[in-house]
This record gives sequence, structure tokens and C-alpha cells, in this order.
Amino acid sequence: MPNEKKAPKLKELLSSLAWQQRNLPWVLVAVAVIALDLISKAWVSNSLDYGQRIEVLPVFDLVLLHNTGAAFSFLAEAGGWQRVFFVTLGVIASLFLWGWMNRLKPNEKLTALALALILGGALGNLHDRILHGYVVDFLAFHWNHNYFPAFNIADAGISVGAALIIWLAFFGKEGKRD
Repeated sequence: MPNEKKAPKLKELLSSLAWQQRNLPWVLVAVAVIALDLISKAWVSNSLDYGQRIEVLPVFDLVLLHNTGAAFSFLAEAGGWQRVFFVTLGVIASLFLWGWMNRLKPNEKLTALALALILGGALGNLHDRILHGYVVDFLAFHWNHNYFPAFNIADAGISVGAALIIWLAFFGKEGKRD
């Protein structure tokens, strides 16, 4: 009896990952984030030496850094196991985001945009982790001698998408009407 209940749930879960034509605009947003991320990372990696800093504005530098950890270099010095962990987490998160996007109502466009930005960012960083074992970061903001952690276009997509999800959770009326 327990296996009979698991089969429909697994079937439902897998069907939520199927392609839906209505998601094409959001897939294009995710692909744009991935493309901008990978192109910018390739350019910086080919143009700068590791750790080299180029001042663009008094508060903004380009700097080539490699992050083997997560946000703010969390677990960067963990000894190598974190690569498999973050790749696995990235794959699971991407599948979750895709399934969530597929379950949205057609009028939930801002939520779909937010999920597409997060998905594009997650896949951009996942690419780096699989290919290199680290994420290429290069955007460094600072005030005087106080530096914020360097990040990349994928991280920006994730951050903007997450901020939009949080904003919608508190202030959005999206999806309330049909």
C-alpha cells in the first residue's frame, strides 16, 4: 500500500518538470543570464591575472577571484568535498525552481521572472563548479577600505530574483486573482 501512494506522487513530481511552451519567455531570461554570466567570466578570466584589480569607479573594481565555497566564501576551505555538495545542491535547486515555474499560474509573471533570474544564476554558477571546481567572481564593490565580497552576473541574477520573491511575498498581489 505505501508503494502505491509513492508512485502517483513521484509521477506528479516528474510531470511537473516537463516542458511547457508558456515558459519560453522565462527560459529565454534564464538563458540570457547564463550567457551574460559565462561571457563575462570568460572575458575576465582571459583578461586579468588572478587577484589583479582594475579600478573602474572609486567604489567599484574588477578583480579575478575563484570561490570554491558558497556566498561569502562559505565552506571555501572545506577540503574539496564542498564541490560535490554544491554541484548536487545546484542540480536539486535548479530542478526545484523549474518545477515551481511550471506550477505557476499564467498571471504570475513577476514570480516567473524572479524564478528565471534565480535559475539562470544557479545554472551559471553550476557550470563553473562542474567545469572548474570553483566559481569565477569579478565584481568588487568597496567603500574606502571596506570591501564587499566579490560576485558575478549569476550571483546578481540570484540576488535580484530572490529579492523579487521576498518583495512579492510581503507586498505582491500576484496570483490572488484568476
